[in-house]
Order: sequence, then C-alpha cells, then structure tokens
Amino acid sequence: MTDMLPFIMVMVGMAIVLAMIVMAFAGPSPARAQARRMAQLRERHSEVAVISSTQMRRITNARDTRMDEAFGRILPNPALLAKRLAMTGKDWTVGQYGMVNAGVTLAIAVLMLVEGMPFLLALFAAIFIGVGIPHFVIGKLIQRRVGQFTAKFPDAIELLVRGLRSGLPITETMSVVAQEVEGPVGEEFRTITDKMKIGRSMDVALQETADRLGTPEFQFFVITIAIQRETGGNLAETLSNLADVLRKRAQMKLKIRAMSSESKASAYIVGSLPFIVFGLIFMVNSAYLMNFFTDERLMIAGLGGLLWMGIGVFIMAKMVSFEI
Repeated sequence: MTDMLPFIMVMVGMAIVLAMIVMAFAGPSPARAQARRMAQLRERHSEVAVISSTQMRRITNARDTRMDEAFGRILPNPALLAKRLAMTGKDWTVGQYGMVNAGVTLAIAVLMLVEGMPFLLALFAAIFIGVGIPHFVIGKLIQRRVGQFTAKFPDAIELLVRGLRSGLPITETMSVVAQEVEGPVGEEFRTITDKMKIGRSMDVALQETADRLGTPEFQFFVITIAIQRETGGNLAETLSNLADVLRKRAQMKLKIRAMSSESKASAYIVGSLPFIVFGLIFMVNSAYLMNFFTDERLMIAGLGGLLWMGIGVFIMAKMVSFEI
C-alpha cells in the first residue's frame, strides 16, 4: 500500500488538472450570466401549476422505478442529472444512466486488471473513465440538440408570425409549428401543445420548456409572450423583431467562433501535448518514466508541472470565451 501511494498521488493530480481543463471548455459562462439577468423577469411572469387530478399527474410526470430511486440515492444531484437527460430529447432515466456508468466502470476495471495493472490504479482509472465517458456523451448530445433547436427556432417564430397575421390565435399557430417544423423545435412545441391540452396554461407550459432547454433564445421568446399578454400590443410585429434579433445573434456567434478558432486550437494542442508525449515515451520505454511514480522529488516536480499547465490552459480558455 505504501509503494502505491506516490502513484495514486500522481493520478489524483492528473485527474485534478483534467477536471480543470474540462471545466474551462465545458461551456460558456455567459449562459449563467444571462440566466441571472433574466431571473427577475422569469419570477415575475412564471406561475405555479397546480393540477389536482391524479390522472394528469401520471400523464405529465413519469414515475420513478426502483432502479431510478436506487441510483438517485447514490448519484450526486439526481434532479440536475434528470434535467440533463431530458435536455437530450431521449427517454433516458437516471436508473439507466447509472447502469451505463456501472457497466462501463466494471468493463474498464476488468480490462485493466487483466492487463496486469495494480488494483487501486485500475479501480481509480475505471471510475474516472466510467463516469467521464457517459457525462461527455450526454453533454455532446445536449450541445447538438440545442444547436439544432437554435438554428431552426427563428424559422419557427416566422411561421408563428405568419399564422398570427392571418388571424389565427397563438395556441393554434403553436400547433401548426408542432406539425410543420421537424427536429427539436417541432418536438418541443408538440410538448407545449400537449401540456395545454391537459390543462396547463400557456405561460406555465412555455416556462417549463424554457427551464428544460436552458437556452437564452427560448427564454427571450417566453418573456416576450408573457409581457405582451400583460401589456398588449402587436404580437406578430414583436415576434418578427425577435426572429431578426435571433438571426443576427446566431451570425455573431459564428463570426466569433471563426475568429477564436485558432486560439482554441492552440489551447487544445498545448494542453494535450504533454500527455501525448508522456504516453508515447511510456509505450516506448516505460522503465525510463517509472521514477515519476517512485521518486518523491520527481513526483513533486510532475505535480507542479501539471498544476501550472492546468492554470495556463484555464487562462487561455477564458481569453477566447466571449459573451454575446
């Protein structure tokens, strides 16, 4: 156990640095700033839906299975995890996600033990990979779905505008969007219309969808409709202006992404190069690098290098992160 302690310390240091890199590139912090700026408006125009019918509760809320409840006690913050799973647009539950985590962790641990890796190292690496891979996949699915929704959402608003100008009420135009628009936009509007059919008000149905999506674009749409319902005015003209703003916002995002792509690529290369070189040398001559796991001086130097490299990558990530 004493001989394995330095090796475990090095692995913990590497995990901390990787976690810092993931946190730096995981997502833009402007989303949280925008959420804070819109919190007061959301509180003003949101309502609390109270449906006393047991049948409606069964329709709107899926019951947790025993597996969901079991993993809900083990996994941290199951409510946030359930929200992330719902954002993917899939019918995945917390229990299924936990089973995937456990299965991947077990498979990686068995594979590493068969290859002759020490038990503690295999266990630590299996937990890190088994938890990290599903989290990464869920994040990518959310990012792709939100991107598809944002790309088609201005077109859906334009369809709403045409329906309103033709004399249809807002609820009917939402049904038209749910039927005519494909992809995540149509799915979300179908969910909204289904909730309104079972008794939810339009404001509550829209706000629940906005909370699940977590995109500023849909929050703008919800707040626009809520304010117009209180103050009156030409909703078609207001939504037309909103669609134009969202298109310009998307264009600005693409311009910023193109201008910052070189800096982001440099950050990725600089951050991954030491690990790539370390792995290649370890494959060619593992005995040359084993001193990093036995010599205390080299372990301290390696941890210091990992720490400073993590700080540098974190700073570079913040330098190329822009708020729109």
